Amino acid sequence: MSSTPATRPPLRVNDYGFFGPDSQSWKIWTSPTAVIGFQRSVVLEHFDPFLAAAVADSQGIYRKPAVRLDHTLAYFLTVAVGDAQRALYESEHLMKIHAAMTGIEPISGRRFAANNPASQLWIHVTGWHSVLKCYEMFGPGPLTPEEESEYWRECVIAAQLQTCKPSDVPTSRAEVREYFARVRPQLCTSQVALRGMHYLLRTDYDLGGARFWLASRALAPISIATLPKWMRQAGGFDQSAALDRVATLAARIGVAATRNPIVAERMIGLVAPMTGQTLREHRRSPIPAFPHVVTPSEARSGKVVTASTAS
Repeated sequence: MSSTPATRPPLRVNDYGFFGPDSQSWKIWTSPTAVIGFQRSVVLEHFDPFLAAAVADSQGIYRKPAVRLDHTLAYFLTVAVGDAQRALYESEHLMKIHAAMTGIEPISGRRFAANNPASQLWIHVTGWHSVLKCYEMFGPGPLTPEEESEYWRECVIAAQLQTCKPSDVPTSRAEVREYFARVRPQLCTSQVALRGMHYLLRTDYDLGGARFWLASRALAPISIATLPKWMRQAGGFDQSAALDRVATLAARIGVAATRNPIVAERMIGLVAPMTGQTLREHRRSPIPAFPHVVTPSEARSGKVVTASTAS
């Protein structure tokens, strides 16, 4: 889902990308709670039958689950903290991969495409919503109203790196609720969806490896504790209220123990090496050549000044 270290540009040398050091995106996407939010979001994605079919057809999470999921999380993190050049590079690379993921969705008989704007919107909203929810539940706590407004404005900006229509992206918590209510009649489970959900919650040892096998099982009850009852029941992975409480407490203790950035990147790097490397690059990156924030449209138009063009 991402480029190789030999070809991708450095994380941040030209500018501060689309958000910058004082943004909510930098704060929330670099928190260790983002790992929990990521597992939550990739499970939720399978409620969209078209995405479930695309995942099942590509078989990526079943052949190389640790690599595929690590690269995907690193992509989201790069969009949040990378400079414009790096973020666009990763976005274009991902769109090329998704372009080949097409076929027929077996329930409706309709064609699916991973780059379909509606499916990309579901991925985007569930990702940004899940990461924020886990930050609030297990990390520092709820944002202020001003911080939350800023976060959802940034969510709209990030959506421009996918095929989403910016006008369709929710801009507040209330609009997120409205979006979920609007798409709920289209959500469902199927054999392939259930297989994907349960596999992502508790990945097989043989393909995931010992670390990923253990990590997925440790995170599973925590992720499930954040989900509404109807999703847990529909997905066949509901758990007791007592386990919810234990999982929530364990998550808060674990997040507190990894609040130091160096500790967090090392712990995450054990399971997700590319994500850990991205966090390390983020922490070590010096002030960029042109320390300002740009927009995706400016970056695509070539109006952004880079170190190479200025020399």
